[in-house]
Amino acid sequence: MTITADDRRHLDRCVELAEAAAAAGDEPFGSLLVAADGSVLMEDHNRVSGGNGTRHPELAIALWAAEHVPAAERAAMTVYTSGEHCAMCSAAHAWAGLGRIVFATSTPQLVEWYGELGLPASPVAPLRVAEVAPGVTADGPVAEYADRMRALHAQHHGRS
Repeated sequence: MTITADDRRHLDRCVELAEAAAAAGDEPFGSLLVAADGSVLMEDHNRVSGGNGTRHPELAIALWAAEHVPAAERAAMTVYTSGEHCAMCSAAHAWAGLGRIVFATSTPQLVEWYGELGLPASPVAPLRVAEVAPGVTADGPVAEYADRMRALHAQHHGRS
């Protein structure tokens, strides 16, 4: 796994989006869709606090790309995210035909943090991207983001 300076810059923005989500009372996840030329086409953060547990930024990106980007261009795009895609988002990513995923923190890290914080497990099996979408290149986690993201999750759940 090679993480470039551009990858880190995009991951930094994902963490900023996760912080914005947490500040708005939502779960701290943020994501970007980046074109092959490096331009950011879309960014979003979690919006599940209203009661719709499917409003993940990775799903929103896959749906947006499927509607707005020609299929032939999607595989050259990269999705950056503060946390590894869940099973739902991994499947949507693969079905949309998107390319590489780069994530700051992993599903096993999130499961560990939830256990340490005494939080209930997700209602969805904590599968890795490779288990759900084996044809998708997924790079991460990137160690430098772990403490910051764990703190955001603890803060969001009132456990800081």
